[in-house]
Amino acid sequence: MRPPAPSQSAPASRPGALLRSAGPVLALFATLLFGFVTSGCRPLPPADLVLHNGREPETIDPHLLTGQADGRIGSALFEGLTRYDPVTGNAIAGLAESWSLSPDGRSYTFTLRTNATWSTGQPITADDVVWSCQRAVDPKTAADYASQYFYIENGEAICNGAETNLARLGVIATSPRTVRIQLTNPTPFFLELLASRVFAVVPRATLEKYGDQWIRSPDLPCSGPYTLESWRVNDRIRLRANPHYWDAAHVRSKVVDVLAGDSAHTALNLYLAGDVDFIVDKDMFPTELAEALRARPDFHRYDYLGAYFVRFNCTRKPFTDPRVRRALALVINRPRIVERITRMQERPASHLVPFGTGGYTPPAGLEPDLPLARQLLAEAGYPGGAGFPPVEYAFNAESKLHEHIAVELQATFREALGVRIELRPLEWKTYLNNMSKLDYDMMRSSWIGDYNDPNTFLDLFLSNGGNNRTGWRDPEFDQLIHTANATLDRIRRFELLGQAEARLLRVGAPIVPLYSYVGFYALDTNRITGVHGNLLDEHPFWAIGRLPR
Repeated sequence: MRPPAPSQSAPASRPGALLRSAGPVLALFATLLFGFVTSGCRPLPPADLVLHNGREPETIDPHLLTGQADGRIGSALFEGLTRYDPVTGNAIAGLAESWSLSPDGRSYTFTLRTNATWSTGQPITADDVVWSCQRAVDPKTAADYASQYFYIENGEAICNGAETNLARLGVIATSPRTVRIQLTNPTPFFLELLASRVFAVVPRATLEKYGDQWIRSPDLPCSGPYTLESWRVNDRIRLRANPHYWDAAHVRSKVVDVLAGDSAHTALNLYLAGDVDFIVDKDMFPTELAEALRARPDFHRYDYLGAYFVRFNCTRKPFTDPRVRRALALVINRPRIVERITRMQERPASHLVPFGTGGYTPPAGLEPDLPLARQLLAEAGYPGGAGFPPVEYAFNAESKLHEHIAVELQATFREALGVRIELRPLEWKTYLNNMSKLDYDMMRSSWIGDYNDPNTFLDLFLSNGGNNRTGWRDPEFDQLIHTANATLDRIRRFELLGQAEARLLRVGAPIVPLYSYVGFYALDTNRITGVHGNLLDEHPFWAIGRLPR
């Protein structure tokens, strides 16, 4: 990996000056400075803001991306009818200036802003919104997040191929500035759903001209607050403020460098040296320094809606048998994982949906029960682990955290059940590809909520959901989710979702939750403003800037 280039701008103050109070171990890292390896590239002029975003994006096509790092870039370039509030993470007006909801709760009418334009200066029209939605839900696009269109009339049928006429999607242009969206059922979180990347408006003419390479086309038309100026793989993406963006007056930083890299130590180094203003990604902190970092005034912890869990490939033996999946779930020591490995004060959790999600209380999953685990494994034909076939546990290798958790699980399964698993570290792109293709046995996974409702976690495991990626299909679970989301009474709806989550975790067990995330970011609030801890871990780049000196 080529190290990211340090910013050439002079910071107002250097975070490294705070090191003396944090102990010699951080001071050591501050001395390991990385030079700018140009590899024939000319150094860029200074940016107004330098962020470390974590790993290199797989794609920044907003309809195809899946990871958080990719999504942050995608939402800087492309916007939908709503966008995320940087303070609360809730949905606020985006390209739509206003909307109304029909009395039955099933039909939204959105009015586009008169100054909603592409970065080329051309107007964004209702037809652009309709075409973008049709593209996202089209099976040919193969968007993993297309299931978010299932709440819209004919969205699920189109995505699954039962309906082939894209024009029957319930997104209709009723005038050049008006879009009507017809829902299958009232959906209380729909405005939050619209803020997610898969609803972003993308440029039809550019996609049709350049095909799969459209995102790198010259003079790429963007609908969001920034345009793509340059992209140096494994180095940085440079964004420039879109002068035609409807809210350009409130875009704080005109030029933003978004650094990429897999090394947490490198990211921390650059921040401590003053060459990075803000470490956005929670994985870019060495876990062995957790206690020292938590004590610093420029490191900030907050709760947000994220879950870390293990996936089973339910199409491969021995994980075709739910007794095997439940047996492994019943021996995991979650408190040990968060106390000895993650060390950021995460909450151990046998449930998938984090506490506090939209006021929902999740049911407990499978808590440790060694006798029952051994009984289930024996009933499945593997008493004491005898005859258990060779299996692998896959994880993305750029983070030592995932490796340490993998080693812990490997030891637990061997000692408790006599089950031996091999560890398989994967490069990020291979990890994502194998997950999508169900080319794994067991795999570490995580999910960050797209909106503050338990459904953002539970509908992942619908039989036809693009993000299921376990091969698990359960019609009863599907029915509970569909019934819940057609139920207007909030208490009854949460009861149904609770039944669905209990079935997911205790009966089917295609996943095993380990813990709920906490947010953690590095930022000197005396220098940088516009970053707020919120439940969706959303920190829009347009809101972030340097304070006047």
